[in-house]
Amino acid sequence: MAEKGKKIFDTSLFTRLLKYIKPYKTVFIISLFCVIGLALFGAFRPYVLKEAIDVKIANKEYNGFVVYMAIMLGLLILEVLSQLLFIYYASWLGQTVVKDIRVKLFRHMLKFKMTYFDKSSVGVLITRAVTDMERIADIFGEGLFMIFSDILKMLVVAGFMSFINLKLSLIVFVTMPLVLFATKIFQKYMKIAFEDVRTEVSNLNSFVQERVTGMKILQLFTREDTEYKKFKAINERHKKGWLKTVWYNSIFFPIAEFLASLTMAMVILIGGFDVVSESPETTMGDLISFTMFIPMLFRPLNQIANKFNTLQMGMVAADRVFKVLDTTSNIDDSGTVETHNFKGAILFEEVRFAYIKDEEVLKGISFQVEAGETVAIVGATGAGKSTIINLLNRFYDIDSGTIKIDGIAIKNMTLSSLRNQIAVVLQDVFLFADTILNNITLNNETITEADVVKAAKAIGIHEFISSLPNGYHYNVKERGVMLSSGQRQLISFLRAYVTNPSILILDEATSSVDSYSEQLIQDATDKITKDRTSIVIAHRLATIQQADKIIVMDAGEIVEIGTHQSLLKKEKGHYKNLYEVQFLKAETA
Repeated sequence: MAEKGKKIFDTSLFTRLLKYIKPYKTVFIISLFCVIGLALFGAFRPYVLKEAIDVKIANKEYNGFVVYMAIMLGLLILEVLSQLLFIYYASWLGQTVVKDIRVKLFRHMLKFKMTYFDKSSVGVLITRAVTDMERIADIFGEGLFMIFSDILKMLVVAGFMSFINLKLSLIVFVTMPLVLFATKIFQKYMKIAFEDVRTEVSNLNSFVQERVTGMKILQLFTREDTEYKKFKAINERHKKGWLKTVWYNSIFFPIAEFLASLTMAMVILIGGFDVVSESPETTMGDLISFTMFIPMLFRPLNQIANKFNTLQMGMVAADRVFKVLDTTSNIDDSGTVETHNFKGAILFEEVRFAYIKDEEVLKGISFQVEAGETVAIVGATGAGKSTIINLLNRFYDIDSGTIKIDGIAIKNMTLSSLRNQIAVVLQDVFLFADTILNNITLNNETITEADVVKAAKAIGIHEFISSLPNGYHYNVKERGVMLSSGQRQLISFLRAYVTNPSILILDEATSSVDSYSEQLIQDATDKITKDRTSIVIAHRLATIQQADKIIVMDAGEIVEIGTHQSLLKKEKGHYKNLYEVQFLKAETA
């Protein structure tokens, strides 16, 4: 909610937004000329009509009367043409600026640390990138230029009115401060109301996105009624936020309309008496032109209030978007070393790390992986196994210590070159709503369909993919729901395999697949790990037994390192206990 002392209009924020117009100055200038045309052509028409009445009709001179009407028609056509060009170019400018900001925002989010996404709602980020962007576009299409046009029109109209009849103009100007005061109060409360609305829209988007994604869990645990009630409560707050804006509108606009009608009545009353008096200061043309001028003066006031609402909604949205753009949660990518082909020697030296301050997940661990070795990391849930993988890929930065590959600290490498040499297969496979081919290549143009087919044949899953409708062009839908968990895992493994990585990481990659799929993956693992450094976090015995080295972790510390056989010989050892309780039981189940 907006603070009470907060400015109604943030000029610094608006100035920042206007910087995005610079590449499109020509379109901006055209839009401004159209705005000026709208104001001038519209205000000239009542003046031409006044002259036609006073010069021609009042004197019963019909010669030349048609000329006045032709001039009015010409002004009307120019006004329509100006409006047409304005609507097009202002909307074009708004959408183009928003496109630029949206691209910048998405590029910025792509570089965020995983910590940012851990703490941020997906629904809120979607709102920033989609809904809030449309509100920013409205600033140009419906807010900024329209407000400028309305203000300009009011000034031109006021000038014409004063020039034509100062007495009638003063009657009109007396009520203007009242309307301006009401407008200012209206804008103040609408600013607060719109901030409430944007907050509730974000909450609503976040809630719906999470529940739709987790619908299976809700139905499995019969939580439909509970979540329905929560949704009703959130939706009710959203409705109340919007109704507050409706309430303010329902108060302001009738008041503004009443003042406009009252002003019109006073002008007709006083001007009418003056017209029929013996020495009139007001002509019939003055009176009729004023009946056209008054709506042209008061209507922009109402529109300014309405368009200011649009402008404020856009400004609130811009403020939220810029807060994301100003977030400094990026991984430091100041490294200059470009790596192209790791040998694969990995070294952790006294590495400490905490996701949450003062709650260390890794407590000064040190270990070494020789180039070409296959190393298994085992331990209970929460021991810190997956954290090692996250740090090696620099999804998070370590708090202290050093991580090196081939003797080079990974922080000195460019992020892209580091991650290009490491392939990861996760237990929780994420597939996009796209074809199998695109899910494997991730639209990497250097990987051809022929490369993918060759890799699939090499690891024995070509037949499975070919059996699907459209084969490699089969659309797996959102998160790969058209495939089984084992099939998704195979696709994920092929995605890693086809990149020909220097370092392969399998993070519990076979824990949720059937025995047939596991055998396919195991066969492929034997091929891809040959002469290549591999780190395996596994729950199954077969993978662990084949490892050159096993690292045993417990509560963020390395408690044992050795081969499968050597670790089993340790009486009351952590690995021996883990083997007997977890691995052996899993294999014999």
